[in-house]
Amino acid sequence: MDYSTILQRIRPGPQEKAKLKSIIKEFLKKIKYKTILGGSGAKETWLANSHDIDIFVIFPKNVNDISDKLEVELKKSFKKVDRLHGSRDYFQVKYKGILFELVPIVEISKAEQALNITDISPLHSKWVNKHTKGKKDEILLLKQFCRAQGLYGAESHIAGFSGYIIEILVAHYSSFEKVLKSVIKWKNQEVIDISKYYPKNDVLFNLNTSKTQCPLIIVDPVDKTRNAAAAVSVEKYKLFQKLAKRFLKKPKEDFFLEKEFNIELLGKEAKRKKKALLVINLVPLSGKTDVVGMKLVKGRDFLLNKLEPFEVKKFGWDWKKEVTYYFFLKKKKIAAVEERKGPPLPMKEHVKRFKKFHKNNYIKNGHVWGKVKVKHTEAEEYVKFLVKEKYFKEKVKKIKKVFLF
Repeated sequence: MDYSTILQRIRPGPQEKAKLKSIIKEFLKKIKYKTILGGSGAKETWLANSHDIDIFVIFPKNVNDISDKLEVELKKSFKKVDRLHGSRDYFQVKYKGILFELVPIVEISKAEQALNITDISPLHSKWVNKHTKGKKDEILLLKQFCRAQGLYGAESHIAGFSGYIIEILVAHYSSFEKVLKSVIKWKNQEVIDISKYYPKNDVLFNLNTSKTQCPLIIVDPVDKTRNAAAAVSVEKYKLFQKLAKRFLKKPKEDFFLEKEFNIELLGKEAKRKKKALLVINLVPLSGKTDVVGMKLVKGRDFLLNKLEPFEVKKFGWDWKKEVTYYFFLKKKKIAAVEERKGPPLPMKEHVKRFKKFHKNNYIKNGHVWGKVKVKHTEAEEYVKFLVKEKYFKEKVKKIKKVFLF
């Protein structure tokens, strides 16, 4: 496939680069501390019209409370400074339409000297620039593919592939297409140790167990104790494999286009597949994106679990200013009496307990079964009840509408 037209669209042009460079230079003059450009800006792997800028503000090791010191400095030059909590507090400042994220770090030359995980970030930029020479377009292609398909971002509510992971993958496999060809062959708990820190097959024995409870293990090439892919969920891992396979079978530009969320198109898809489409519109809470996003994920998963009797075949969500959850259901309505399978008959104590709570019971296929009346038999009615429950209400600001196509 010829990627030239895609690259023309996603690769920042000379004018865009020059303008951004000028704004960054102007911004940095307002900060008295030593700074270094970070993120995709430092690695020249940013996509056109995507202008969030990471700036690392460097402090000597012997300086205490570096977040507090940076906040005082920023407030001298900028009217609005947002402080965000993380492993070390950092800041966001909007300047000339660009969102700058300022992260205070301690100056180090190797990962072992870090006092905090953020201190290592400039080492990531150096590594990527050294190992991806001549491969920046391949990184842009993979990044845009992941962004368009909802795979991009390590935030907890996305649980996908960070820019750094994408850069490591291209450095390891050499090109966009070679990454995809490798992805479809990945096994559960695939291990990538590009710096060869550990003997083959020994990675899982050497990394902390908490860092390997995920489908993909990428040993950070600048910090052998860290799994760079620890945030990737099983859902996004499998989706990446599925989409890679689909693209390689029939490559087309459509895979790189971000699609606008359209509830009417979803309604037509549900009708074509002979499914009911259940939609919930709501307003999210205010606060840090990652925290608010995680609450929204928990709210969605709560509904997903409760809707199991209606047989959910597909689900998803869209989050811009407001939030929309959607669920494709096989059934709009379920029976007024549900049959619940109990323990096998030899487990006498458990059978006895089951019968105590299920007065209407019977024996079938070596198990005790119970019949339970279902209070809410219609999906729409049931969800209108569920969104009023305390657990769900704590996850959102306001429910706007629940409706069924």
